[in-house]
Order: sequence, then C-alpha cells, then structure tokens
Amino acid sequence: MTLGYMPGFGNDFETEAAPGALPQGQNSPQRCAYGLYAEQLSGSPFTAPRGTNERSWLYRIRPSVRHTSRFRRVEVPFWKTAPHIVDHGLPLGPLRWDPVPMPNEALTFVTGLRTMTTAGDVYTQVGMAAHVMLVTASMVDDYFYNADGELMVVPQSGELLFFTELGRIKVGPGEIAVIPRGMKFKVELVDGPVRGYVCENYGAKFTLPERGPIGANCLANPRDFKTPVAAFEEKETACRLTVKWCGTFNTCEIGHSPLDVVAWHGNYTPYKYDLRTFSPVGALLFDHPDPSIFTVLTAPSGEAGTANIDFVIFPERWMVAEHSFRPPWYHMNIMSEFMGLIYGQYDAKETGFVPGGMSLHNCMLPHGPDKPAFDKASFSELKPVKLTGTMAFMFETRFPQQLTEFAARLPGLQDDYPECWNGLDRNFDPARPEWPAPGARAGE
Repeated sequence: MTLGYMPGFGNDFETEAAPGALPQGQNSPQRCAYGLYAEQLSGSPFTAPRGTNERSWLYRIRPSVRHTSRFRRVEVPFWKTAPHIVDHGLPLGPLRWDPVPMPNEALTFVTGLRTMTTAGDVYTQVGMAAHVMLVTASMVDDYFYNADGELMVVPQSGELLFFTELGRIKVGPGEIAVIPRGMKFKVELVDGPVRGYVCENYGAKFTLPERGPIGANCLANPRDFKTPVAAFEEKETACRLTVKWCGTFNTCEIGHSPLDVVAWHGNYTPYKYDLRTFSPVGALLFDHPDPSIFTVLTAPSGEAGTANIDFVIFPERWMVAEHSFRPPWYHMNIMSEFMGLIYGQYDAKETGFVPGGMSLHNCMLPHGPDKPAFDKASFSELKPVKLTGTMAFMFETRFPQQLTEFAARLPGLQDDYPECWNGLDRNFDPARPEWPAPGARAGE
C-alpha cells in the first residue's frame, strides 16, 4: 500500500480517489458524479472569521446519517473525561512514572487508552486529558469518532496506521498525528504492539504558534505537515461505530464501512508531522530562553498568550551558551506540565525519566534539574555540545491537571521521585563570594 500526502498546514486541499469525483466550481451540485452524496464537515461555527473557519466538503458513497443507527451506551472504563476529580488520596507534589507495561490482552486504540490526567471541562469545551496509549489489536470492523475534542497521537514504540474519512496516515516514534473532532477513523497495527501518548484537546484546535521576532522561518515549518490524499473503504459487512460524546461512549451497528469518502476538498483535515523536522532556535551567546521557544503547536484560549494547551518538544540541538547554566533552569509557573520521553535522555533528568515514562508538575509546583544534572552543568567545560538521540515532549495547559485513579495506583509511580533534588543544599557563604572555593568543587 502506497501512502500519499499533501504538504502544508491549514491549507485548502483538494483530492479525489476516482477521476472526476470532485465537483469543480461549486460544492453541492444537483447530482454528484458516481452517484455520490455531498456533505460538509464543519470544525468551527459557520460565522467564524475567515482565518479560523474550518470546514471540508466530502463526496461519499453514503451520507453520514446512514453511518449511524440506534445507539446503545457502552463502557470504556479507563478513558476519563474532565471534569473528573477523584479522592485518590495522594497529596500534592511532583510525580513521575515508569513506562506502563504492555498488556497481554487484546486492546484496540479505543479500549487501550488509559487516562492519566484531566483538566478543564468538556461541557464548556476547555481543557484537555493526557492518556497512555496501549494498542495490541487492530480495529477491523470497528470505527470511532470523538465529538469531545481532537486527538494528538504521540507513538513511543511501534507504528500505527490511521484510516480516516479523508485518507490514510502512518505514524511511528518521532512523529505525531492529529485527528480532528468529529472525524471517523479506525486504527491498525503495522508491525506489533504500540505504546505511546495521546493528548485529547477539548478546546480550540491546535494551530501553529506565532513566531514574533523570529520571523517567517524555523520552529515547525508549515511545509513539513502532511495531510493524506483521498482513500476510501468499500465494505458491505457488519460494522460498528462508537462515538465519544461528553465523556460517554455510544455504539451502533451498521452494515458497511463509514470510511467511504471518494473525494474531498477543504481545510478541516487530519495530518501528521515529523518532530525531527522541527528547526530549534536557542541562545547563541548566553543564558537560556524560555521553553516556549520549543512550541510545535498551540491550542489558544480566550486569553492572548495563555494557551489552552501548548505542545512543546525538546529535540536534538546544539548547546553553545557561554558562562551559562545550560539545562532548563529551576522555576515555578502558572502552567501545568505533563511530560513524556519518546527516546534518549532528557538533559535535566538523565536517570529515572526513561522512554515511555511520564512526569507531572502542576501549577506553581517548583521543578528543575536533579542534583547530578546540576553538578554536571555547573562544572563541565562550556564547549559546544550537541544533544543527540533525544526527544522529550510536554502537554502544557493553563488548567490544573487532575490525577485519575489509574494514574494514582500505577505500580510504576516513583515514590522516591522528590528525592532526586536531595543534595541541592546550601552553598552560600557570605564571607566567600567566589563559589566554589578555588581548587575545590561544590560539596567537596
């Protein structure tokens, strides 16, 4: 199977899987080619400003009203939705987890999500949820769409094939896929089980951050985002469609595949992005810029500069700042940060934070480099150093992230995580402004 993609972020695309299936010069002709039905999928209100108006016109074998029937409520017990506040008994504090082991049972993309945190309120379309993704089985005759928000998928091991209404996307470690709110899809394994992370965005959809004084280039460049070409599944067998709506899961039986879009045009689309194409910008002389400089995508809120979600990565890059502490500095901030590691080492935590692991630092909780990282950064020779083979990321939100019962009870929750800062003791000596003493290192 050859996968085709069209480059660009937020473009108005057009594509057809059968010649002449896409109408020209109008959206809704009296009779569509091949006997197809015209249907619009809107991701924004009709009256949204042109720059934020999102919609695609789909030309499909059956209209979506035939892809649903009488729903019945089903339980997906480990996928939680905000507001979800439970009395798990854990006190406030920084948290870190080992990777969640791959299970032996058959789990699809839907049944294999395990919610770690929720934030905000799905009923008012603000906030997010952070999930662990454990997939051991393909969705064959099962299909899904999420009416609660868009899904950002971040694989950590293994590859997935997303077959959406608008085409196919294959994604693996070092890449992300984003599936819009309300878009039907199924997920298939490419070669064995998959573990990773998912950010469920209840608010305004992800977009590229403004670059400001950086100008027109660097960070995530629009041309590196890939949207699939049209592909459809013509299957007349018993199938099931599950819909997530306001935290509930509802399933109906249908006699065909809902992935029957033969042609489409518009700007409301799924897409993938290779995180290794991110062009970092950093300090060329001294000090460390704010980590916001590594923002790939942002979901804005109603308050300028304060995101509903920021998706931030820490990729390979050169460290060249002179007479400066190079790792992320110690800080407290108003945002709540859920971090994961896709591969390699994170420079502020070289041990304990491993690929597939996670950490959570909520609003106004202090965090920063552990003791070994502090010592290494304080006393190493400041020559140019390239951080290689590393990719960490952060789901950052303005809302407090509430822990689920699953996350609180995970055996991989590291009880000793706060001890990584032990040893960051007093060095202050009012009689000796030079630190450390000549010929000595701190702590000697």
